[in-house]
Amino acid sequence: MDTKKSIFTAKDETGKLCEYEVIFKFLSDETKKNYVVYTDNILTDGALNVYAGSYDPTGKIKSLLPIETEKEWNTIEAFLSKLEGMNNEEK
Repeated sequence: MDTKKSIFTAKDETGKLCEYEVIFKFLSDETKKNYVVYTDNILTDGALNVYAGSYDPTGKIKSLLPIETEKEWNTIEAFLSKLEGMNNEEK
């Protein structure tokens, strides 16, 4: 099992340079977009801060793209729920 963390640096909403850890990436069959779910490993109100964005897997567009539609958010949330369900089955 590969335990190497995937870390990247990006500006937050205030323009400050921050370090983020990739939780996972996936391609949605429904939206035909690639998504990355990531964290700054900071707890807020007892919960881990988790963010999501879409990205260009070819690397031509270097920045993360915002999630633009409710359909995209639903796709990401469904994927997260599926992963959580798989994780609960392993316990």
